[in-house]
Amino acid sequence: MRAVEIVLGLVALAAVVATVAARLRAPAPSLLVLAGLIVGLLPGVPSVEVSPEIVGLVVLPPLLYAAATDVALPELRAVLRPVLALAVGLVAVTAAAVAVVVHLLVPRIPLAAGFVLGAVLASTDPVAVSALARRLRLPPRLLALVQGESLLNDATSLVLFRVAVGVTVAAGSVQPVEVAAQFVWLGGGGALVGLVIAVLVEQLRRRTEDAVLETVIALVTPYASFVAAEELGASGVTAVVVAGLWLGGRGVRLSSGPVRLQVENVYAVVVFVLESVVFALIGLQLPALVRNLPAGERGFVWVALAVTGVLLVTRAAFLYPVARLPGLIRSAGRRRRPEPSAEQASWQGIAVAWWAGTRGVVPLAAALSIPLAVDGGAPFPERDLLLVLATSCIILTLLVQGFTLQPLVRRLGVTDDPARAEREEAVARHAVAAAARARLAELLDLGAAPRAVADRLLRALEQQVERSRVRLDRLRPAEDGPPRLPAADVDQASAGRVYRELRRDLLAVETAELVRLRDSGAISEDVRRRVQRALDLEEAGLADE
Repeated sequence: MRAVEIVLGLVALAAVVATVAARLRAPAPSLLVLAGLIVGLLPGVPSVEVSPEIVGLVVLPPLLYAAATDVALPELRAVLRPVLALAVGLVAVTAAAVAVVVHLLVPRIPLAAGFVLGAVLASTDPVAVSALARRLRLPPRLLALVQGESLLNDATSLVLFRVAVGVTVAAGSVQPVEVAAQFVWLGGGGALVGLVIAVLVEQLRRRTEDAVLETVIALVTPYASFVAAEELGASGVTAVVVAGLWLGGRGVRLSSGPVRLQVENVYAVVVFVLESVVFALIGLQLPALVRNLPAGERGFVWVALAVTGVLLVTRAAFLYPVARLPGLIRSAGRRRRPEPSAEQASWQGIAVAWWAGTRGVVPLAAALSIPLAVDGGAPFPERDLLLVLATSCIILTLLVQGFTLQPLVRRLGVTDDPARAEREEAVARHAVAAAARARLAELLDLGAAPRAVADRLLRALEQQVERSRVRLDRLRPAEDGPPRLPAADVDQASAGRVYRELRRDLLAVETAELVRLRDSGAISEDVRRRVQRALDLEEAGLADE
């Protein structure tokens, strides 16, 4: 019962913190960690032990899935080379650097055990990065970089973690061929499982229009991907990410507008609750871990600071040459200046990408899964200290980088150009209205639409095309929502039914045009979602008539 009370208390705490965060314009994950840390330090608060199964199986899959569906595949493909370089090379370099520093500062920690800690902290966290990035209007390529890196670097971190744990537990060596095979199966096998699950889910969703059933399918998909991959010895994290990327890019083709709205709303609640609980637990757990340390270990703070410094230094040293790869982080934001070439990246963008590398839920789950003992029954070397160091570094990045990331973005001016977003939205609205008008004219030519109803829609679409053209030319804000339609001298009941069916057909055409614009790079994913939501709301309104 105590666990239920703690969870309910954390959800209530999260509601208060989210309200305060909105008023202060502060990042909710960082505030939640701080609130959990403060609560954990209060006298009389019971010690909280977080099970790795709870974090890894219950909390992680839906949060990873939601983070993956947020990423736009066209924008991710544009930065795939630097993302892969960071996801593989930076993780390996960071794990090795942390291992060496920890072994030098605390000699009784074997190098292999230090490498375990390095592997835990080497990857940035997709849940934390997505939660922080939601509030920032970063340029599309920069946003795709930080989100894509955090999603794809977990396979590398996980294989390094398992290899390091295996060496420490068995006190033996691991052959390079074995490491390579394990990496291929963890990453490739997990990706294959996620892709198979995603294709099956896609076919299932194409055959149902029930909103409740589609919501249940969306909630079950990440768990099915994770469990299936783990049962096969592959990476459940990679499987969930691949499934989310695949279905996130195709979801608009699989569901109607009202269903999409319902699934989005349900997932928003699920993500809020899980993020609230897990980020508060990160802060709440540290005091209990520290109390379990021997009295002579209280100097862990300096070691944690040193390890966090290593994470930042290695990231900066690796990110700068990687950012020279073609087409990565272009200059954007309020400080306009000549556009650099595709091979150049602005130093402001590099600085933001460097500072956005927070740690969070995935490293926590890995740290909690460190074995209790090695072969022979002896305790795992300095496991309690490793847990404290890992949790401390996670909290430091969430607090320091989390609270300062938004001011840094504003100070450097690395925000998405509002004029660009407005122009793209004007392009999108003009294009979808023109596509619907062309489709309606085609139906009229074929005699497939009643003239009276089609004339009403045609006048409405002409107004939308004209307003969007004016906005496109002058960038004036357009009136939101559908225009008021003139009355027609026809039977109202049958005309209303025909009108709704015809309008739904035209909304499908507009949705397809939006996807085409996004895939061609004419508009960003953020603009597509904004315009798509307006279309979905209109479709939901048609269903209520």
